[in-house]
Amino acid sequence: MKRVLAALLLFAGPVNAQVSSTAAPVANSSGSVTNQAVQVVPSKTFASVINGVQCQGATLHINPFLSSTTGWSDPYERYYNEPVYDTLDLVGATDPEGNPLPDGRPDNPGNILFHKPVRTGQKTNFSINGGITAQISIPLDRSHIRTCRRAAEKQVELMEASLADKRLNYEIARLRNCADLMKEGVMFHPKSPYSKICADVVLVNPPGVLPPHTHSIPTSSKTAGNADAAKQTQQQPSSQASP
Repeated sequence: MKRVLAALLLFAGPVNAQVSSTAAPVANSSGSVTNQAVQVVPSKTFASVINGVQCQGATLHINPFLSSTTGWSDPYERYYNEPVYDTLDLVGATDPEGNPLPDGRPDNPGNILFHKPVRTGQKTNFSINGGITAQISIPLDRSHIRTCRRAAEKQVELMEASLADKRLNYEIARLRNCADLMKEGVMFHPKSPYSKICADVVLVNPPGVLPPHTHSIPTSSKTAGNADAAKQTQQQPSSQASP
């Protein structure tokens, strides 16, 4: 505690200031600086969403920019007139003989002989700056991104399987309807724009069912002779016995 009080008294003690009368020259300068900045704000614009599964990958942001600055002074003066004073000094003092001598002061103080035009150098400043800013954003949680991508791939496989199932149902329905119409003898005209709907459907005989057909029965010479004899017997008149 004593040490703390001693430190406080040391800092709270009076301070003796010394004043120096030495002249110190001070130089002042003025100027203007224009700072331009281009800000790149990354966002999740490039996130992929597949059936509710959203995955964020690495993104590259490229932003071209073009900026211009203009500076001028108002009022604009290219020249200003600087007065030239009369510094003639011929009289004002005398020598021992009474002749006039210069005394170091102008004989006509404040007298303007003429005005001299002086160029100010004032001008309008104009500049154009352009460039391209690029920024790469990489997610740090790589395991989460991999899991999200696997989930997105599974969603794509499910959608492809659902599409294949609907395609199969459509083709089976088309095959069945076209076959039923062909059995009934109904079909599109070959020049109809809808004839291609059943163009690849072929109607065949079902398994185990014989289609309508005919067979020719061959005949031999012996069979033909017996048939002629029987025919002649039938043509002869039968004799009737008298009572």
